[in-house]
Amino acid sequence: MQEAAMRGLQLLSLVLLALAFVLPAHAQDRPVSFADLAERVSPAVVNITTSTTVAAQLDPNMPRLPEGAPFEDFFNDFFNRDGHGRPRPRQSAALGSGFVISADGFIVTNNHVVEGADEIEVEFFSGERLPAELIGTDPATDIALLKVEATDLAFVPFGDSETARVGDWVLAVGNPLGQGFSVSAGIISARGRALQGNYDDFIQTDAAINRGNSGGPLFNMEGEVIGVNTAILSPNGGSIGIGFAMSSRVVERVVYQLREFGETRRGWLGVRIQDVTADVADALGLPEVRGALVTEVMEGPSRDAGVLSGDVILSFDGAQVTDTRDLVRRVAEAGVGREVDVLVFRDGSNVDLKVTLGLRDEVRLASAGGRAQPARPEAPAQILGLELVALTDQMRTEMGLDAGVNGLVVRSVEPGSDAETKGLRPGDIITEAGQEAVATPADLQAQLDAAREAGRRTLLLMVRSNGDPRFVALSID
Repeated sequence: MQEAAMRGLQLLSLVLLALAFVLPAHAQDRPVSFADLAERVSPAVVNITTSTTVAAQLDPNMPRLPEGAPFEDFFNDFFNRDGHGRPRPRQSAALGSGFVISADGFIVTNNHVVEGADEIEVEFFSGERLPAELIGTDPATDIALLKVEATDLAFVPFGDSETARVGDWVLAVGNPLGQGFSVSAGIISARGRALQGNYDDFIQTDAAINRGNSGGPLFNMEGEVIGVNTAILSPNGGSIGIGFAMSSRVVERVVYQLREFGETRRGWLGVRIQDVTADVADALGLPEVRGALVTEVMEGPSRDAGVLSGDVILSFDGAQVTDTRDLVRRVAEAGVGREVDVLVFRDGSNVDLKVTLGLRDEVRLASAGGRAQPARPEAPAQILGLELVALTDQMRTEMGLDAGVNGLVVRSVEPGSDAETKGLRPGDIITEAGQEAVATPADLQAQLDAAREAGRRTLLLMVRSNGDPRFVALSID
């Protein structure tokens, strides 16, 4: 018995000894120190200082002295005015971060770091300072490209942000709050974050990022840049462990175009789109809730290719389309002048099209106008919780509509109705129902009856709000 107990103790000792060797090996996934990595990448990180001349405004309540009065010079100096009593312009300074991407002096930073700057100065890890030239900016992704006159600079490469995983270690280097060349470490806490832009693809990290870190690099453990630190989420302006870096997948393409053309050149499909919801999919007879629903086809690539309002774009350039954000990003990255395959869902079946992409023009795509208030003609109709009247010539004139525009004007919306829940408001114009044009309340009622006879639970309406079209699926149960 005692011999068996001894053998048991010996076996337990062997197991514990094996664990003692195994656990440290497993723990090696967590770096003991970031010192070697920080030492290797820091020479390529820069502090950026910008100077902007701000025109001063004359305060009408400030006292003034007549020209030639005694103590005029002293008075002007005291109130920071020039010799003619006008307020002197003042200099505004801002701080940010950046990183060198080539030995000949190309530097990446954020657009908001250098926007409107009269002078840009770059400070290197060695303490050397050089003036920088602005090569180009892309406000849509908040990326800017600078250039300094230098050779043999230390630089860092871009890494593949697509292979980065939630939980991976990352290192942020920058100029937080003016404390230059500061290093912070953390992990990737989320990927694919969108804040406000159409092209957003942010990496979320808990590495400390503060004001002044903007434009600085987010490194993986190989010393590659997988993101550009851009924004933080904070109730007090300081880091609370929720920072965002624009992914290198986006930044690399933007930087290439800024370097080659001084501007970004994104592909343009020439359509307005909205996400497909469950009720919209039901109204269209779409088997799955995905894709991008076309609300308007503009003069350009899509119209030439035969895309129609009401089509659902299911596939673009050989890849499935998840939603509108996915499509916008794919089109922008596809390039200008390329012919791409587009698969759309139309009238219950799939249709293959080929579209030659144009050049996106942000100014051309700007939305117009405020909401117009319609006139109040007689005999409105009550349908689906909406009080509707047909457009008249007088109403077209008052609302600034073309003579050929037909439809139903929403005069009022029943409180608590599905129409109110879906965002319909007085002044909206319904131009289609069930993907058929409607000009009178009787047209809408006919489409409503047809949808009920077909066993549909929803009726798809084309609604124009503030001049912008969108599809709304209203319940008809």
